[in-house]
Amino acid sequence: MHIELVIAKLITVGLGLLITYKAYKGYQTYQNEPMLYVALGFFFISIGSIMEGVLFDVVGLSIFVAGAIQTTIVAIGMLVIIYSLYGQLSQQADGKEGL
Repeated sequence: MHIELVIAKLITVGLGLLITYKAYKGYQTYQNEPMLYVALGFFFISIGSIMEGVLFDVVGLSIFVAGAIQTTIVAIGMLVIIYSLYGQLSQQADGKEGL
């Protein structure tokens, strides 16, 4: 295992979890539901960023399977963030918000 790669991955996870924490605190403070989805999305992306290495080196899965799982987790996180951006807008357009 390359120590430089491990350090880079840890920094990436740390930054992602910091964004997750700040978004969640924003949700708690302002009761802004999209911020909850941003927090959840960044959580998935942060965890997904290290999954390939963990699944390959620790669990012993093939690099293809580990990469597929990592990509799926990151994609789920991105979909959740997209929902936080567009899902609430469609509800507002339908007149459900602000009644």
